[in-house]
Amino acid sequence: MRKAPIVVHPPLGSGGRRVTVRGEIVGLAGSDRDVVEFLRRAGLPDGERLLDDPAWVKWAGGRAHVYDAA
Repeated sequence: MRKAPIVVHPPLGSGGRRVTVRGEIVGLAGSDRDVVEFLRRAGLPDGERLLDDPAWVKWAGGRAHVYDAA
């Protein structure tokens, strides 16, 4: 199985999650809306549809769609 090209990293202590696309940092997301915007800028206009597709997005070190610090 290939690795998902988009990774939403664990929540930071101050809140928010780093997002990488193909290993490049594209921003710090505080919500799904931010992630969708980062994906749009990366050329993936259907980002909202991709958020729950494990072939595209890996939610690392925390629950999907949660951006607050633990």
